[in-house]
Amino acid sequence: MHMNSLKMKKKLLNKSETLYLDSRYKAFLTDVKKRLKTTQLRAALAVNKELIGFYWQLGREIIDKQKMFKWGDQFLTQFSNDLRKAVPELQGFSVTNLKRMRLFAQAYPDFEIGAQAVHQLPWGHIVLLLHKVKSGSMRVWYSEETIKNGWSRSVLEMQIESELYKRQAKKDKKLTNFTKHLPKAESDLAHDILKDPYHFDFLTIQGKAHERAIEEGLIAHMRDFLLELGQGFAFVGSQVPLMIDDQEFFIDLLFYHLNLRAFVVCELKASKFKPEHTGQLSFYLSAVDDLLRKEGDNQTIGILLCQSKSKVVAEYALRNINAPIGVSEYKLSKSLPKELKTSLPTVEELEAELNEIIEKKK
Repeated sequence: MHMNSLKMKKKLLNKSETLYLDSRYKAFLTDVKKRLKTTQLRAALAVNKELIGFYWQLGREIIDKQKMFKWGDQFLTQFSNDLRKAVPELQGFSVTNLKRMRLFAQAYPDFEIGAQAVHQLPWGHIVLLLHKVKSGSMRVWYSEETIKNGWSRSVLEMQIESELYKRQAKKDKKLTNFTKHLPKAESDLAHDILKDPYHFDFLTIQGKAHERAIEEGLIAHMRDFLLELGQGFAFVGSQVPLMIDDQEFFIDLLFYHLNLRAFVVCELKASKFKPEHTGQLSFYLSAVDDLLRKEGDNQTIGILLCQSKSKVVAEYALRNINAPIGVSEYKLSKSLPKELKTSLPTVEELEAELNEIIEKKK
């Protein structure tokens, strides 16, 4: 009996192994798993859309009732208590959240008309936009970018605080020659990926730091650096060597952009922009195109990051450069200057002073 059972198990295992080797079975399993994930995602999005719609409608009704019956905020306290007593498992109906629903309805009076990006956002994202972004057009822009890039709430908050809208929304102010050297679709996307200025607030480096120190800081904080660069950037390496005519040259930072299908060379300059910087970067772009670019890759793009730039000088420098280059400023974190740091009391001095005060009060 025991031997028969073992034989049965062996047969089943053999059949199972055969199925895993069957390409038709593997294709069927992969297709079902893919459809299941898609269905789960659609269900979650549908639930979220219904919830957001309900919050907006309730906010609209609160506005109408308070206006009609002259009910003050005491009404919200009573209403919140009664709702939670009636359905104890309900969450999201605190007085604070009811006020947010009211604010939501005020900020989006045309919410029900047409498809807006805000319909697809989770409630936490919407609350963040309501409290942090006052302009309606800016809220629309941040909503669309959140959907497009799949930003979490913390990433969205970081982008708002770093004023991404001001840096990214106006393409015409960016110093590039992309339209001259790239096809229109690639040129538009290259414009989109360039920010001005870039904010490296996650670094704790003084403003006078050498570019190598800045580069090392960026590599150490690569996750934050990639978030600042934007969606699509994949890190290839730093100080990437290029051997040309028995001479070795080094690229500061090399990336590959998944949407542009192109290498992106980043050169850091801990100084003002100088025209000769574009010549060096153009040389690197030509070298990467010849040595690293593969079939199917588009033309390599250059981003020159300087601590400051003159618009006129940069425009002249880019005019006759035969490679796609964008020039942008970068801002380091606002660290305390050394002279101010030395004038501040140490932790030990503060503790001694506190102890002295306590002793006097005894």
